[in-house]
Amino acid sequence: MSAFKAVKAYLRLFGAYFSANISSVMEYRANFLLQVFGMMLNNASFIVFWRVLIDRAGNVSGYSFSDIMFIWALASSSFGLGAILFGNARQLGRLILNGDLDVYLLQPKDVLLNAIASRTDVAAWGDLAYGIVLLAVTQGFHPLRWAMFILFIASGSVIYVASFVIVECLTFFLGNTQSLARAFLELMLSSTLYPDKIYSPGMRWIFYSILPAAYIVFIPLRAFRGLNAPTALLALGASAAYAALAYLFFRIGLKRYESGNLIGTRI
Repeated sequence: MSAFKAVKAYLRLFGAYFSANISSVMEYRANFLLQVFGMMLNNASFIVFWRVLIDRAGNVSGYSFSDIMFIWALASSSFGLGAILFGNARQLGRLILNGDLDVYLLQPKDVLLNAIASRTDVAAWGDLAYGIVLLAVTQGFHPLRWAMFILFIASGSVIYVASFVIVECLTFFLGNTQSLARAFLELMLSSTLYPDKIYSPGMRWIFYSILPAAYIVFIPLRAFRGLNAPTALLALGASAAYAALAYLFFRIGLKRYESGNLIGTRI
């Protein structure tokens, strides 16, 4: 199969999963809307906190209110997009532990992409919408900046998903790591929601390695401020590198996978 045909095949697969997941969600529209608006309302409460803090204390380590709203908007939308399209990324450890990967191993498509794309997170629509609305309200409309923001949403979502996959794949080697995965999720989210300069220089290296917050929000902020293309390319390159690392780690771990001997079908 040519590369072009392979890409088309996977796009059709993702489209089919997306359509099926949306249809499933829309069966309970009231619940869907409640979760979406609930998530948006929960996130919106932090706007008031930052507005009051900066009005009283001034900029935080060189970050203005606009800067902080940008990282909140980008972090929220990136996380939301990743959870919408690859909702099983944070459930991968459970699939491995329970032997539920068997169903995906029997299918012709790539095991990892098939597994993580087969589920969506309903509440994540609220995160995605919140980030877009927040940027519109706090940053106005500048075509080039909006184009960069959309690009950064995509690259950030890839890094989020790749990071979750890497942590969840520790289950191949260590057994049940669900507590570790939950702790990592909290750390990951926290590290992308607050200015990096509030931390000591000795800690900031973590944001460029173990917790790649720098490539999700801080480097994109620098590019967004100055419309700097080379800086934007650094964030995009990092997303490709983390995706490749996550895929490699999964393939290595898959060699250690023990089947659950499950017989199941997916429609």
